Amino acid sequence: MNRAIAGLVLLVGFTFPGHVIAGPPEDWEEAMAAYRRGDLPIAVELTRRAAGQGFAPAQNGLGSVYITGNGVLKDDAQAAQWYRKAAGQGYGPAQNNLGVVYRDGRGVTRDDAEAAQWFRKSAEQGDARGQSNLGFMYANGRGVAKDDGEAMRWYRKAAEQGLALAQDNLGVAYRDGRGAARDDAEAVKWFRKSAEQGFAGAQNNLGIMYASGRGIAKDDAEAVRWCRMAARQGYGPAQNNVGVAYRDGRGVPRDDAEAVQWFRKSADQGVTGGQNNLAFMYANGRGVAKDEVEAARWYRMAAEQGNGLAQDNLGLMYREGQGVAQDYAEATRWFRKAAEQGVPFAETNLGEMYETGRGIPKDEAEATQWYRRAAEQGDATAQTNLGVMYRDGRGVAPDRAEAVKWLRAAASQGDARAQEILASIEKAPAKLDAKDPP
Repeated sequence: MNRAIAGLVLLVGFTFPGHVIAGPPEDWEEAMAAYRRGDLPIAVELTRRAAGQGFAPAQNGLGSVYITGNGVLKDDAQAAQWYRKAAGQGYGPAQNNLGVVYRDGRGVTRDDAEAAQWFRKSAEQGDARGQSNLGFMYANGRGVAKDDGEAMRWYRKAAEQGLALAQDNLGVAYRDGRGAARDDAEAVKWFRKSAEQGFAGAQNNLGIMYASGRGIAKDDAEAVRWCRMAARQGYGPAQNNVGVAYRDGRGVPRDDAEAVQWFRKSADQGVTGGQNNLAFMYANGRGVAKDEVEAARWYRMAAEQGNGLAQDNLGLMYREGQGVAQDYAEATRWFRKAAEQGVPFAETNLGEMYETGRGIPKDEAEATQWYRRAAEQGDATAQTNLGVMYRDGRGVAPDRAEAVKWLRAAASQGDARAQEILASIEKAPAKLDAKDPP
């Protein structure tokens, strides 16, 4: 996913030297020293004095004081006013910050077009954060027409200045082939540059590249090492990935209790993958006492946020009456939500509900269509089911060749039911409509 959590350019720090400074630039320098020393009242006073005399860096700094509530009562509207004063003087960091408040609707009415204009002003002055944020707007079609190539161009400008966020976003663009040809090695290069600066998102992305062997030799231990760095910074997706490594014993010894701890950290931050995986551990009693009610609760949290795997799993809980009262109609509803996202297991499960008429009127033609979608994605159960539908002429015209094709596909994946049915068909090649084992 293309992430761009491009934040405000906040104050680096303040301080007070112990004597009166005459001009706004000097006041500003002393303010930064005071902040570093932890003397917030003096820092804010000096910043306010320099800002009141029209010194743009101090005006921008005072905006950041108000946006964070650092030494003053938090006031987004005041922050926007001070950013605007500095931005109006052509100060690039303030132009970026004014763009952020318009993009996020903080102290002003959200206005993506206005945000994009201010990001552009900042970017054209060479401000790396402005460049990165303008890239984000192009990547997501916010305030400007969506243009992956233009997004990549601005990400690159910021990345080449060493901005870790932009380096990560440029890596994502190369990994996904957005704005340029897909290039996993180039993606790894930019992820590494960002990760080595300590940017958690890039550390997680670099870990994923090691885990999948994309753009670099596959190395599960190295994958866990990078994901753990991000996880220790509190980055939820990485916490989930570390949990997966412990659950599956990839790059670390298998340890279900450790996996549960990481899944819980991720789930508590609202990461749907972590919620789904924590539910799985409860459902199966791995690393935690088996608790189907708790499993259903976590599946629901993730499902309601649109996680397709969790929607399918919640459907299974309703179908089987595990952790919830059995309800075929509710099972079908969740299978459909997941199937419409292209989750192959859910497509198979929805097909079975249509085939059996559980929770929905029986419709073998519709069942066949859902089996086909899942079968084409390689789901062995769906391939078997589709082969049987062709064998029996249910929902489709009987077709021995098609039946054999799909059954062989499933059998090659080790599906025992497909192997049994296929052997039965091959013993009696002339009997297309023979009712072989269901």
